[in-house]
Amino acid sequence: MEMNDATAILSALAHEGRLSVFRLLARRAPEGVRPSEIAAALGLKANTLSVYLGALERAGLVTSERQGKSVFYSVQLARMGALVDFLAADCCRGRPDLCAPRTAQALAAAGDRTMPSRKFNVLFICSGNSARSIFAEALLASVGGDKFNVYSAGTRPFSELNPFAVDLLRRNGHDVSGLRAKNIAEFQQEGAPVMDFVFTVCDQAANEECPPWPGQPITAHWGLPDPVKVEGTDAEKSLAFASAYAQMRHRVLAFAALPFAQLDRLALQLRLDEIGQMDGQ
Repeated sequence: MEMNDATAILSALAHEGRLSVFRLLARRAPEGVRPSEIAAALGLKANTLSVYLGALERAGLVTSERQGKSVFYSVQLARMGALVDFLAADCCRGRPDLCAPRTAQALAAAGDRTMPSRKFNVLFICSGNSARSIFAEALLASVGGDKFNVYSAGTRPFSELNPFAVDLLRRNGHDVSGLRAKNIAEFQQEGAPVMDFVFTVCDQAANEECPPWPGQPITAHWGLPDPVKVEGTDAEKSLAFASAYAQMRHRVLAFAALPFAQLDRLALQLRLDEIGQMDGQ
């Protein structure tokens, strides 16, 4: 990376608003996000967001792609990685150990290691913990209970299980007696299980900022449409829940089948991102 490129990136990020947009897009990577959704999540006016996105795009930190009538913005994490490499190699005189944060050192050290052979702790996060994250918890507990300790939680202070979701799980043979709606705070307090994997399964939860998780779990976004928002007859609502369940099952089965002992963290991250882009049933 040249000095002028590094200066352009640092200048683009040297603003609270632009940095907030970049961080949101990074949490949603590798998928793209509509400007209207970014504006709503961050409370920005459309013209202000347009200026921020323009500056980030000129710096090469985001790209835009038109899909039909909508434009989606995606973060370019490789560009940020190049900046980190430049700073470590140039500003640190080739001694990244002098100035790299401890988290970066730990991730670098873990980059070529496979996951330890043990039972993994997995957390699925949604805004309400009423349907999609509950589906994921029940599904993974059913198909991979011998390999995973599975949890789910919502970011909203209060929630309850959706009756359509509970009925669908029961009809598909899941034991729902132990399921309950939980808040994310339950897993952020002292003594909570240390997570190996954390997945957001709704866009709203992914848009929110959460404190860093202890233990540096691998994270991914597996966003699905919210069946709770579907209006219409009970049959139409049931169909929406069935579709969300089937899509989540498709992803959970792919996750449970991964050869964890053969994949290092970087390869595993790529596989999880790919699963998050899966469609079909």
